[in-house]
Parts: sequence; structure tokens; C-alpha cells
Amino acid sequence: MDLLNTLVDKGLRRELPTREEALAVLATSDDELLDVVAAAGKVRRQWFGRRVKLNYLVNLKSGLCPEDCSYCSQRLGSTAGILKYTWLKPDEASQAAAAGVAGGAKRVCLVASGRGPTDRDVDRVSQTIEAIKEQNEGIEVCACLGLLSAGQADKLRTAGADAYNHNLNTSEATYGEITTTHTYADRVDTVQQAQAAGLSACSGLIAGMGETDEDLVDVVYALRDLDSDSVPVNFLIPFEGTPLAKEWNLTPQRCLRILAMVRFVCPDVEVRIAGGREVHLRSMQPLGLHLANSIFLGDYLTSEGQAGKTDLDMIADAGFEVEGAGTVTLPEHRADAIAAAGCGSHAGGGAGGCGSHGEGGGGCGPCGSSQPAASSVPAQAESARAGAAGDEASEVRTDLVAVRRRGAGTDLAPNA
Repeated sequence: MDLLNTLVDKGLRRELPTREEALAVLATSDDELLDVVAAAGKVRRQWFGRRVKLNYLVNLKSGLCPEDCSYCSQRLGSTAGILKYTWLKPDEASQAAAAGVAGGAKRVCLVASGRGPTDRDVDRVSQTIEAIKEQNEGIEVCACLGLLSAGQADKLRTAGADAYNHNLNTSEATYGEITTTHTYADRVDTVQQAQAAGLSACSGLIAGMGETDEDLVDVVYALRDLDSDSVPVNFLIPFEGTPLAKEWNLTPQRCLRILAMVRFVCPDVEVRIAGGREVHLRSMQPLGLHLANSIFLGDYLTSEGQAGKTDLDMIADAGFEVEGAGTVTLPEHRADAIAAAGCGSHAGGGAGGCGSHGEGGGGCGPCGSSQPAASSVPAQAESARAGAAGDEASEVRTDLVAVRRRGAGTDLAPNA
């Protein structure tokens, strides 16, 4: 297929596809799916080989969020039966992180619900970061605390944070339809603050909220312009008790096409399969590894993932290998840019300077956190062809969504 040959050539050269080409990937048929995966897989292997980076979520503060992000189980007004608790103590959070590291995670993602942290919160998280770094040599730490105020990114960087997650989630044109308590511009500003402080930017999207193909392409191009080093791709998990409990607009095939499109547009960045992986890709998860080079290990923020050992077996069975702590994830040209940013500015900041869904952003749920959605976004125009799950769309699928009842905030052992 000429389209795929063109996209592979561009991906190997780090050349941006046209919008029409990106949209064409989403419009491919199921008969063409394996060809799409194979083509995007060539780009993935060029920049990341067969390595898979493992990330581990620690939910520092769950639920009780004042923001109204419609995709989030922790949002204001949510009746989802999730765990709710206030801040973990630094030693508790460090112990929770240790479980993920022991399971093979290279990066620990510290997440807290809420609009954004107070300075006292930043001090608390800084203590946690320092404790994790002291006990685990070579482990990366990504913070996801919502909207940042002036100077807070610098404090996190000084404490040892390597990255900051704050997802754009959806296109700028539709953002106001899913959240009213903060703006798309607020999110962009927080990512830029993190970059200016020398933190690696982790920012991604949520698919399945009723968006069009054009919305998906818009947000991925925005992430490319923002120069996000890590792009978590979340797939909406419709929780029972949220307004979108009956919205099942994704199939495994649709998810794979979305991941392929992201890889073609962002060929040399860490593409992470985040929240909703088990729910929507299901038995086709191994194919996703040919497109993404990063996943979360074990559970998410408010929902349970598959067993950590199953994740590791899946990686091995698919012919991939877990990326070690001593390996630099990003290609040399991007890793060098991050190193240069340690002086205070993000080299290559593009036009703008990590479950649930979306690490951060109003604080309600990071990438991988499997949060619910309660969106007023209109139904996807071509849902019948592009992945709506047919009869499933009229039902609440409690069989596919399991609320997290173990790990952080409980007395039960974590899944890692």
C-alpha cells in the first residue's frame, strides 16, 4: 500500500506525515489492519528496537477531586465506587513504589487527584521522590499532580523528579465540552512549565470519548508540536455510575489503528499504552507492543489491570524484552535534548516549549488510571465503521471494568 510505504519512509526520517495521511490510517479497513501494524512496527523498531519500558502507578490521593473532567472516575459528582483516601505518607508511597520496581518497572508515576498541588503538597511529594531515589538506583520518577503554579516544577526537579505528566486528552476544539473548571490552555501552560524546569514532558490523550477522527489527529499533532517526550494513549473506561457508562466506542481494531497513527506522527517518542489496555485491546494486546514501546505494569489509579506476571509473560511471548534501568529509553537525539534542558529550558520545545486516563490535568487521573468518563462530546460521526462496539454501546459493561481494591490506600498487597 503506497500510503504505508510513504509513512514508513517518513517515520524513519522523523518527518511529519500530512494530516490527510494520518486520517487515512484511521480510515483503513480491518482487512488492512495487519499491514498497518507491520508498517508502524518498522518505525517503532527503528527507534526503540524490541524494548518495552514498564511504568508503575502510585495513586497518592484518590478521589475527592473538585474538577469536573468528564472522563474521570475521581471527578466532582462521580458516583463510581472507587477507593477514596487522602495523601499517603511519603514512606507509604515509597513502599508502594518499591512493589512496582521489584516487578520490573523502570519508571514510577506519582499521581494525585485535585486541581493542582499546594506548596505543602509539593514538599510532601518531594520527600517521596527523594525516598524512592535513595532506595532504587536508576529508577525514574514522574509526577502527576495537576496544574502547576510558578516555581513548583523547579521544586520537583530539585527533589529528583525526571518527568511531569499532564495530558492534553482531546482536541482544543472539543476540550470545553468535557471540562469546564479549567481550560486546554491551562494544560499546555503546565506542560511548558515542566519543560522550562528541565523535566521531561509526558503528555498524551484519551480515545473513545465520542471524538471524531479529526479530533484525534488534532490532539496528536498538538502533542508533537508541544514536543512531548512521552505520549500515553489512554482508552476510555466507562465506569458504572458515570454519565458515559454505556459509551463503548472502541474495538481492538480501532485501538490498534489509533496507536499506529500516533506512532507515525510521533515516531521517535515513547508511546505508552495506558488506561484501558486490557478493557479494549483484550486478546490483541500483544499486537499493541509492535506499535508502542511502553506500558503500565499491574493496576492503574482506580481500576485493576491484568496480573503483573501476565504482563511480563505477554512481553516475552510476543518476542519483546523488558527495558532495563541502565538503558536510555529515548533515541540519542532526544535524550541529549532532555539533558541540555537540565540547565533550565527544554531543548527542542516545539510550539509549546503519564488507567485512568490522562496523567494529571485537573489532577483527575493520569495516563493509565482507567477513569470513567462523563462527557457531553457528541457521538462519533463514524462510530459504526471506526469502532463503536455495536450492541455493547447500549449496555453497562461491568464484566470488563474492575475497580481497584488492592495496593495503595488498602491493606492488600499491590499487583505488580
